[in-house]
Amino acid sequence: MRQNTITAIILLLYCSCGTKMQSWPEYKSPVASQTNPDLKPFYQGVASGDPLTDRVIIWTRITPEQELPSIEVKWEVAKDSLFLDVVKTGITNTSPGLDYTVKADVAGLEAGHTYFYRFHGLEGTSLTGRTKTISRETVDSLKFAVISCSNFQWGYFNAYGRIAEKKDIDAVLHLGDYIYEYGIDGYGDTTIGRLHLPEHEIITLEDYRLRYAQYRSDKDLIAAHQNHPFITIWDDHEVANDNYTAGAQNHQPDTEGAYEDRMAAAVQAYYEWMPMRKPDNRLLYRAFSFGEMADLIMLDGRLEGRDVQVDSMSDPAYLSEERSMLGVEQLNWLFSQLENSPAKWKLIGNQVIFSDLDMSPAFPHRPRNLDSWDGYPVEKNKIEDFISDNSIQNTIILTGDTHTSWAFEVVPERNRQQYLADGSGVIALEIGTPSINSANYDEYVSMDTVLFVQMAYSDKRLNPHLKYTNLSDHGYVILTLTKDKARADWYYVNTVREPSTQERIAKSYTIQSGTAKFTGE
Repeated sequence: MRQNTITAIILLLYCSCGTKMQSWPEYKSPVASQTNPDLKPFYQGVASGDPLTDRVIIWTRITPEQELPSIEVKWEVAKDSLFLDVVKTGITNTSPGLDYTVKADVAGLEAGHTYFYRFHGLEGTSLTGRTKTISRETVDSLKFAVISCSNFQWGYFNAYGRIAEKKDIDAVLHLGDYIYEYGIDGYGDTTIGRLHLPEHEIITLEDYRLRYAQYRSDKDLIAAHQNHPFITIWDDHEVANDNYTAGAQNHQPDTEGAYEDRMAAAVQAYYEWMPMRKPDNRLLYRAFSFGEMADLIMLDGRLEGRDVQVDSMSDPAYLSEERSMLGVEQLNWLFSQLENSPAKWKLIGNQVIFSDLDMSPAFPHRPRNLDSWDGYPVEKNKIEDFISDNSIQNTIILTGDTHTSWAFEVVPERNRQQYLADGSGVIALEIGTPSINSANYDEYVSMDTVLFVQMAYSDKRLNPHLKYTNLSDHGYVILTLTKDKARADWYYVNTVREPSTQERIAKSYTIQSGTAKFTGE
């Protein structure tokens, strides 16, 4: 019997008999052994997200020792970490129906200001979080950490810890695969001892909630959320591998029930556990304006409008005008955002590789990744044509999903010969961030094989627009924007197999405004 049902029955008995109950059933978190007891009762720390010029979401989870129908939580926002100058306070209630998560959309804040926040409840006080609103004024620079793909069972979240230590980040952009749905016998390394909870593949609402609780008990992820506002979008593993609007590769209706029920459970848990506000009348795609410097467009390439992936390029549906990744409404919204953006830089938060990538030298039987934009060529061409035909400059596509690093100059097929001749015809740039720790090539094959595949991808006859790739390191990208240029730095941690504070900058590119070209360092 589900816990919410038990709670409802107890409430019904309490109301009908008129007898005051002495205590509620003991509540023990299934991840109690993985939590820091010093954080009681706010074991998952604090988080903030979706900053605007005058408001920001703040988040926590409170864990009672006994099941309670409702818990009152007070929150405070101050201009200083000692809370001597408190500017906003409020009280909210949470319950088992919200998995005891707490979320407040704090309005009336000053633009471009750093704030500190905390929560009080059940005679305890949370960690102090640090967040920041977006500036209305012209700023000299913006800095984003760009991340994706964190799998608890594949190793330690060292990259989250290093991001937490950086003081000058305006926001963390998480491009998806925040959790993974597999059980301990699925996708992961069981030799490290970081085993997924629950042990089975997650399907129900209770399953997804437990998985988030486990991930959010990790000290490095707690620290990253504590120190920076996040702007998040889901990819596939927040539900199930290679999903689309009506199903997923890793969902079997005969044994796992209706996909619609699983997706609804996954979406509910995501909204509960992420420091974000839910858009009206749609799922997750949304935009953020960082003044004159940048507009950030976060796309949903999974649940909003994606049609099922084709099995091969010979499938008659492959070139169908009807197939879509975004859906008509989101595609038109993207066009409107790009066309009406007055900002210097247009950033597109995107899940899967947008640029063409010919993989045939390494994988002759699988020359294209059909789960990426290469599997939806008609819609991709529409986007390329729109950017080109409207002369939209300084567009940077930010991509996750692959667990590896990429730098592409985005060249439509119609511009390929022109590009080969003189390097012109580039309409945008694409930056692919590596995984926080999810497995990449060297976790499966030898480094000799990794280097062979890397060289095959970089074959200038097939992929002349691919300027950089790394298939073996984990980490993140720091993207710095100024009026005249952008800079992308690929940071790699030295290991994910044990806790470590070591990292390095392995690659940097500068992008001069108006050029759509990478200048290497």
